[in-house]
Amino acid sequence: MKLQSLQDLKHIQKQLQLEREQALQREKEQALALERERQERDLFVRAVGAVRPLASSERHAPAMPPVPPVPVQRQKDEQAVLRDALSDEFDVSTLLDTDESLSFKRPGIGPDVVRKLRKGEWSIQREIDLHGLRTDEARLALAEFIRECHRQGIRCVRVVHGKGLGSPGKTPVLKSKVHSWLVQKNQILAFVQATPPQGGAGALVVLLAPAG
Repeated sequence: MKLQSLQDLKHIQKQLQLEREQALQREKEQALALERERQERDLFVRAVGAVRPLASSERHAPAMPPVPPVPVQRQKDEQAVLRDALSDEFDVSTLLDTDESLSFKRPGIGPDVVRKLRKGEWSIQREIDLHGLRTDEARLALAEFIRECHRQGIRCVRVVHGKGLGSPGKTPVLKSKVHSWLVQKNQILAFVQATPPQGGAGALVVLLAPAG
C-alpha cells in the first residue's frame, strides 16, 4: 500500500489503534464470562456439598403393559367372508311363496310358523333399516346384523328395505336383493312381508334359528 500523505499514515494508525482496543475489549468480556461461570459453578458446589457417584449405574425401567393388538386383518377377512357369502346372482324367485303375501320358509318348517309370523305372534326384538344404503353397504350391514342377532339368541327381527319408490323407474332393487340374501343365510328359518303397521311391502319380519 502506497501512502500519499502524512494524513493517510495517521488514518491508518488510528484504524489499527481502534482494532487493538476492540480486541482488548473482546478479551475482557470473554474473561468476565469465564469468571462468572466459574463463580456460579463454585456456588453450586458449595450449595450441594460433597457428592459421590451411585454404587450402580443400572436403572430399572418399569415394564409397560403390552398393547393388545388390533385384529385389523381378521376384521377385514370377516367382512370379505360376509360379502362373498351373499351372492347377488342367486335366483330366489322359485323359493318364495306368493299366496296372500310374499313369504319364505325352509324345508321342514311348517306352515304354522309362517302364519304366526304374519299374525305377529312372534315379538320383534331387533330391527335394521337399509334405507339409503348402496347395494354393497346394505349386503354387508344385513349380514353382520343377522350374524350378531343369531349370536345373541335373537329369534325375530324386522328388516326394512323400502318400497323402491325413490329408485330409478320405481323398481325396488334393494327389496329383491334382500330376499335373495336372506334365503342364502342358514340362520334364517322363514320370513314374511310385514303387515301394514309394521312397514307393509317395505319390510320383512324374519325368524332366526335358535343359537347354537
